[in-house]
Amino acid sequence: MAKDPVCGMYVDEEKAVFKKEIRGRMYYFCSETCLRTFERPEIELRNLKYLVAFSLALSVPTFIFSFVKILPIPPNNVWLFLFATPVQLIAGWRYYKGTLDAIKSRTANMDTLIATGTSAAWLYSTIVTFSPGVFLDGEVYFDTAALIIALILLGKLLEEIAKGKASEAVRKLMDLQPPIARVVRDGEEKEIPVELVQVGDVVVVRPGEKIPVDGVVLSGNSTVDEKMITGESIPVEKQAGDEVIGATINKAGMLRFRATKVGADTTLSQIIKLVEEAQIARAPIQRLADVVASYFVPAVILIAVLSFLGWYFVGGIGFAFALTTFISVLIIACPCALGIATPTAIMVGTGKGAENGILIKGGEYLEKAHKLQAVVFDKTGTLTRGEPSVTDIVTARGMDEEELLFLAASVERHSEHPIGLALVEKAKEGGIELAEPTDFEAVAGHGVKAKVEDKQITLGTLKLVEDEHVSLSKDLEKRANELFDQGKTLSFVAVNKELRGIIAVADTLKSNAVEAVKRLQEMGIEVIMLTGDNKRTAEAIARKAGIDRYLAEVLPEDKSKEIEKLQEEGKVVAMVGDGINDAPALAQSDVGIAIGSGTDVALEAGGIVLIKDDLRDVVASIQLSKQTVRKIKQNLFWAFFYNVAFIPVAAGVLYPFFKILLNPVFAAVAMASSSVTVVTNSLLLRRFTPTLE
Repeated sequence: MAKDPVCGMYVDEEKAVFKKEIRGRMYYFCSETCLRTFERPEIELRNLKYLVAFSLALSVPTFIFSFVKILPIPPNNVWLFLFATPVQLIAGWRYYKGTLDAIKSRTANMDTLIATGTSAAWLYSTIVTFSPGVFLDGEVYFDTAALIIALILLGKLLEEIAKGKASEAVRKLMDLQPPIARVVRDGEEKEIPVELVQVGDVVVVRPGEKIPVDGVVLSGNSTVDEKMITGESIPVEKQAGDEVIGATINKAGMLRFRATKVGADTTLSQIIKLVEEAQIARAPIQRLADVVASYFVPAVILIAVLSFLGWYFVGGIGFAFALTTFISVLIIACPCALGIATPTAIMVGTGKGAENGILIKGGEYLEKAHKLQAVVFDKTGTLTRGEPSVTDIVTARGMDEEELLFLAASVERHSEHPIGLALVEKAKEGGIELAEPTDFEAVAGHGVKAKVEDKQITLGTLKLVEDEHVSLSKDLEKRANELFDQGKTLSFVAVNKELRGIIAVADTLKSNAVEAVKRLQEMGIEVIMLTGDNKRTAEAIARKAGIDRYLAEVLPEDKSKEIEKLQEEGKVVAMVGDGINDAPALAQSDVGIAIGSGTDVALEAGGIVLIKDDLRDVVASIQLSKQTVRKIKQNLFWAFFYNVAFIPVAAGVLYPFFKILLNPVFAAVAMASSSVTVVTNSLLLRRFTPTLE
């Protein structure tokens, strides 16, 4: 079964008459009206405004002249017929068309209730007007039929306007891309529409301009504001070799870059695609509403018929009274609010997530996230930075830290080894000018040797320096063992065959990892670390992060099995990883959360993609899920409560005791307002702000 993306009704895919493939995806519709609305939303909205104005212009006079009978000859009822009939047949045609479509599909929908109820009132009134002898009661209900259609159309218009606000996030994203790009062709700078930029084009962006497409910087230095894509408030420095993202803003200098992704492949387009797909996705909680709706409409028609027959034949009150109950039941029970209760909340929730750099790929993940009992973090590149950095510098007597780092980093000055790069980066941070090494020799798997300012330097493992007959003092040996126990990698530095110090390197935790773990634990969620590293390193990282349970020495192909074991314990599990190496585990988990870097987000394997490299967004995504599901439940409750509570009133249950009978016009007002209320309640999600402190 599929869901009509416009009205939210349940549609049988096999019997569906109206369907359309758009951008490689098939959509199913309950009626041609919904199909047309989906294809041309702006045109449909404009037409809806015209219909509302048209129907109100005729139905309001119909209502007034029903009570104030000042119209000239012909008789008053004929005038009412002339006012009400265009509303019934023109403004109400969409409901007749929807009913016919439903009949073709051998089902019933919301249009069926509206068309049946208003047609009964209009047809009865027409017979009374032109064949007054047929019915004893001479009252007409043209005003009821016309006003019901006008009010329901008005409610639909307000609902569509509210829905437009709900999908504002997508429109904002679409508006981010600049219309014009400046490219270099035939040696000249040319301004062309951004749609014509090709992969490989050299693009020029001046200060203050938006970057039109994704690419890699060829020349220039600048800072780029990536807040609109990543949510990161601090501008990012860019130079040759760095990646830039389309729709971000170049702040300071001029940049020349080569386009690597254009059109539908850009980061912005992929984000828009994800958000659009998520906003029409069905959450599991909606299945209940869909199943109820499929039985609800036929049941309501049956109740309306029984109410009519009961009051007319058993109650003996009269045809007009019985007809009133029939119309009221049909109109009050129209399950519009039921159909939009879940989609509107999901639309707002996923849109709000996109604004905060959280891409939720569907309602299923949005709903599951609020049930999470365990969150499993991959270690390398997720909890940690994924690249080594210098953590400790231990010196022997007579050697200071700066001099030791100078000698070690100078040896590694031209190295591409991760440890060598970490040493050079640390020296740069300290403003240390490095010397040019000579007689450089790499010892595979152990380290390097070189001369720096006529000093013979040996840098590497303990075995390497011991092979040089360098002894290790007790103080340095004790300190080395402590660092080993912390899971760090050690580089021993010997100067002229004398050990002068130790430099420890480790993959360090991300700045917000500890805070994210703590917040998850405060939410009652168990946090687990998963890594292929040895137990000693895993224990050290887990301890620093505040994680009590860790799984070490797990091969990449076995990560999904570990997730499965946790699920067998009865836990609802989320896996947080980089979305590529951890793809099987992300797929196995109930909710896969992929840490993205703002590029290739659509290719990530998770159900939720975090564009920013901020682990606190794991917390934010769960908080957003809880808020969205809370709104869905509120919407469904009020939609069900409204229908169940008012159907008996519309059927006349209170009339024998309190002389209360629900007027069909008020039923229409209540029905329309319920839909607007549901959408408005969903829109309150726009005020969502993650609580991360």
